[in-house]
Amino acid sequence: MASVAPSRPHPLARAPLVDRLARFLDHGWDKGWIPPPPLDPEELIRRGSKGFRAEDETFGRSPENVEDFRLRLEKLCDAVGSEARLNAVGRAFAYGLLTRAIQQRFALGALWRKRPDLLSTPIAPPIIVAGQMRSGTTRIHRLLAADPAHSATRFCDSWHPVPERPDLRPLRGGFKLFMARKLDPWIDSLHPFGAARADEELGWLASALDHSAYEAQWHIPSYVAFSEARDPTPVYREFERILRTDAAQHGNADRPRVLKVPQFTEDLMVLLDRFPNAKLVVSKRCSEETLRSSVSLVANQMVIQSDEVDLDRIENEWRRKIALRQRRLEQALSTFDGTVAEIDFDRLGEDWQAEMKRLYDELGLPLGAVALNAMRAEMDRSENGQHKAHAAHLAGFASQA
Repeated sequence: MASVAPSRPHPLARAPLVDRLARFLDHGWDKGWIPPPPLDPEELIRRGSKGFRAEDETFGRSPENVEDFRLRLEKLCDAVGSEARLNAVGRAFAYGLLTRAIQQRFALGALWRKRPDLLSTPIAPPIIVAGQMRSGTTRIHRLLAADPAHSATRFCDSWHPVPERPDLRPLRGGFKLFMARKLDPWIDSLHPFGAARADEELGWLASALDHSAYEAQWHIPSYVAFSEARDPTPVYREFERILRTDAAQHGNADRPRVLKVPQFTEDLMVLLDRFPNAKLVVSKRCSEETLRSSVSLVANQMVIQSDEVDLDRIENEWRRKIALRQRRLEQALSTFDGTVAEIDFDRLGEDWQAEMKRLYDELGLPLGAVALNAMRAEMDRSENGQHKAHAAHLAGFASQA
């Protein structure tokens, strides 16, 4: 039976639990029962690196990479403190996200110090899915990932990239999603999640403090401008190190990894420099539809963490963002001489099998019965999810407007 998404009456609707939690945190901080979480970069480094060696920050990384992370943390903390206008929930989230990024960075360095061979794991050329946010990249990614000839990143590994034995990351990822659904009952209508399900590598970018994960949650224009203007090479060097580590840990380095984050569209030239033999899939969708859906997603994320969210401001920013990503995508494609295939959002919705067969032909990949059956299972799973409710929510918002 299909799960039922709750009604979302307005783009800035939020669950009552968010307000109760904010009041509880504010009360506890005011009374001195619990200290408010610090957002000072040096204090965050001190707490996040507790229990690690100093060399765990630097092992496997160049001085440029280390400096990039430190500078990004400083700029991001400044923007969060001066621009984001976070409520108590947002401040707690910011503290948790940033300390986790620091902790993971040191933990990965510690792992590489013990296992330097992980950094040189040979991997098959990946398949990169690029396209605007809300342009069908998730469906394309999961159909490609369903093919047993390919590999993909689990949600839990994206946000917890340090390998574990025994591997408890699916349990921790499941608990994270359980709590997220309590605070945001519409989350699965915006993006269908599963702890061990194939998902985008957004967590790997967030761990290197790329702006993409944070600009969708907080109003931080100075940090976005700083990061957009900065060479993202250090971010993608860290991304590559994590990818090689993940492939070694899961034993799937010989299978092409299907990679997907909408941010790739903005940074595609640098990403392709790291993976020059990659096959590239570019999704296409009407820009106005993409914009409306993007605004809805970002508003849903921001309103949990701030009481001062401006829909017009979000729309203007994401109209700018879509144009920026399109320009950078076209620039990257003009210099890439590898395999590129385009896939249309509407055609994929009308006849996904025909569109995937065409896509495989353009990529020069075989598409057999086993892969098609796996894709049908993925489509059946998708049909039984909540994500279709988002189209109804968007229609309701439009009628109210």
